[in-house]
Amino acid sequence: MNHLLTQFATTEPASGGIFEALGIDWKTLIIQIVAFLILVWLLGKFVYPWLMKSVDERQAKIEAATKAASEAQAAASDAEAQVEKLLKKARGEAADIIATAKLESADVVSKSEDKAKKRADQIVADAKSELAKEVVAAKNALHNETLELVALATEKVVGKVITDKNNDDIISDALKAVK
Repeated sequence: MNHLLTQFATTEPASGGIFEALGIDWKTLIIQIVAFLILVWLLGKFVYPWLMKSVDERQAKIEAATKAASEAQAAASDAEAQVEKLLKKARGEAADIIATAKLESADVVSKSEDKAKKRADQIVADAKSELAKEVVAAKNALHNETLELVALATEKVVGKVITDKNNDDIISDALKAVK
């Protein structure tokens, strides 16, 4: 270290000029400049193009990935909007189906009630018809019994047996008189 300080600390001008005073050798400097220029030319010719190509490819990939991410985000947004739209449509359709089902069930209940009422009316009508038939049958039976009783009473009062024809005539005349 002392040597370095003493070298620069001398006040005597060097005989070879400023380069010799600084300790620079011309021949070495020129060789180093030529070597540096050859190195720069080799790097520029072989390394830098390959390096720049790699950087450009990487930049292109990054830009493509960014573009793809933007497109994917836009597609996801569109898909989300589409899903929301479909859900809204499905909810509306479900509400319509429920309303239709309620109307149909009310219609089915109404038809069932009408059918039950018609069936009940039919049963009542059948019962009235059957009752009317039974009343007619009872009247006929009563009429026949009345005829027999009148015939027996007439036989007892008159004291002789009356034929069926005579009996029918007398009974008919008696019934006409009663009415």
